[in-house]
Amino acid sequence: MLALIRAIVGRDLRLALRRRSDIVSALFFFIIVVSLFPLGVGPEPELLRTLAPGVLWVAALLSTLLSLPRLFADDHRDGTLEQLALAPQPLGLIVLGKVFAHWLVSGLPLTLLAPVLGIQFDLSSEALWTLVISLLIGTPALSGIGAIGAALTLGVRGSGVLLSLLVLPLYIPVLIFGAGAVDAVVTGLGAQAHLSLLGALTLGGVFFAPWPTAAALRIALE
Repeated sequence: MLALIRAIVGRDLRLALRRRSDIVSALFFFIIVVSLFPLGVGPEPELLRTLAPGVLWVAALLSTLLSLPRLFADDHRDGTLEQLALAPQPLGLIVLGKVFAHWLVSGLPLTLLAPVLGIQFDLSSEALWTLVISLLIGTPALSGIGAIGAALTLGVRGSGVLLSLLVLPLYIPVLIFGAGAVDAVVTGLGAQAHLSLLGALTLGGVFFAPWPTAAALRIALE
């Protein structure tokens, strides 16, 4: 099982490195969106600290959403997905490997970049660490939940818009608890409750989402 997941992750990472433009475009989108807010609302430190959690999390969410349409589309186009579906291993495990690879090329770079951009909002070191932890815990849930939408819209015309309509409402709890953890630290409260609920959402999104995703992929292949 672990060997299968490692093989899928390694393959998807190699393919992602051949399409560096997709990774770079998502990162630049994240940087531009976050950097425009301090320029637009002014240099007031109190206002920037108030806006920071929501701005950073919304930008990370939208950046992750940019790369979701290609999660299964390329494999579906060249017939690889059909071969994976015919493999003796469960398709859900293959999806789990692809979700993990998607997080490595989208969620993890955003998490590492976020504290550098958070300095623009005059966040304290404790708030920056909480931001990193919340993104590290929450972004896998974005990849897991997004995989369901990517599978449901596979091969559909205008799938990008439909994917956004399907996935964004499911992202709302992750956004609330992720931004709430940072906001709690900014206001002097503890972030443990928010992070615990965020961790529960991630566990559900990562370990339960591959199975409905696999079912949706089988329907798309029929």
